[in-house]
Amino acid sequence: MKFIDSFVMALRSLMANKMRSSLTMLGVVIGVGAVITLMAVGTGVQEMVTSSFEELGTDVIYVQPSNPEAPGMAAMAPGYAEVNLTLDDANAVADLPTVVGIAPTNENFVEITTADEKYTAVIHGSTPQYLDTYKFEVGSGQFLTDVNVARRDMVVVIGSKVAEELFGDDDPIGQQVKIKEKRFTVIGVLEPRGVAFLGFSWDDLVVTPITTYQTRLFSQRTAGGEDAIQSIAVQMASAEDVDRTTADIEKLLRKRHKIDADEKDDFSVVTLEQMLAIFGQITLVLTLLLGTIASISLVVGGIGIMNIMLVSVTERTKEIGLRKAVGAKRRDILLQFLIEAAMLSLVGGAIGLTGGWLLAEGISLIDLGGFKLHAAVSPLIVILAVSVSAFIGIASGLYPAVRASRLDPIEALRYG
Repeated sequence: MKFIDSFVMALRSLMANKMRSSLTMLGVVIGVGAVITLMAVGTGVQEMVTSSFEELGTDVIYVQPSNPEAPGMAAMAPGYAEVNLTLDDANAVADLPTVVGIAPTNENFVEITTADEKYTAVIHGSTPQYLDTYKFEVGSGQFLTDVNVARRDMVVVIGSKVAEELFGDDDPIGQQVKIKEKRFTVIGVLEPRGVAFLGFSWDDLVVTPITTYQTRLFSQRTAGGEDAIQSIAVQMASAEDVDRTTADIEKLLRKRHKIDADEKDDFSVVTLEQMLAIFGQITLVLTLLLGTIASISLVVGGIGIMNIMLVSVTERTKEIGLRKAVGAKRRDILLQFLIEAAMLSLVGGAIGLTGGWLLAEGISLIDLGGFKLHAAVSPLIVILAVSVSAFIGIASGLYPAVRASRLDPIEALRYG
């Protein structure tokens, strides 16, 4: 029997039981749709994180406190890393030949209020170099100056979202705000920049002199009793200077922190490539985990196909016996039932693929306060989902098909 004949017979058999065929496909539809949607979300997160880091530029590296005894990323976590960087460390790094600017930065969450409004934002204590190092532009007013830092002035530069929430259409420049019950004067507003990653918006920032942050807002000291800083963003003359600058910073800080040759660093120098690698691994694991969870429903769908095909074999026992009696071979019976199972799985997979793609597109349209998650359906995800769907169909239909092909024609004709 030709393949086309087996295909036509399989199609007629499925069309004769439309409701049962539809319900059988439902598990595969849900499974493929879930795989497409969840893996698209994971891929979208990965692309968003990558683009956010690349936006910061390849000519910037970051120095952070680190716990030499803690494993992996935990070494830089606030709960593990002992604060040990100071402004003197930052100024020493600034004197390195390949460094063109540094932005020592401390960070915390604050509630910033006016007479009528309040808003929760992220506050950064930093220096005038923060503007260039983090690629910001001033929309109105001015940015921090060295004089502001030296005098520990009670001034802030606010993000565009903060300005909108607190002042609406009014001009924020010169207005008073309160942070931790202390009055600050708004001297500038940053240009809108949008979402960075994982929902954090650059427009939710408040920037104040780092000396003001340390002495008036959040005091944090090193083991030696000096005012501590949480990180140093280091801008290089060229992205090609990464290796040299990293080695120079490590040598300098080891000397300043009196770290012996056999001891580990109590700080970490992190490059853009390292950050991308770390977050790339995290998002990859997340994507695979989501895909694995969604694949469980595909397995359930495959079990459903197997059950229905076994029922179909039982119902059509006489038909199988008659076909064998008139000359049909075992491979013809086997092929027909395999085609039926594969068609159920592939049609269900196609519907699930379409539904999952539409759902992913719908997720990309959701705006959560300026944060949009781009769910990216890549060709690899489509190929993977279709391939798994076909495999599930063939694997699920194999046992019923083999069972049907091995039926004895005489016993089959006597059945029922």
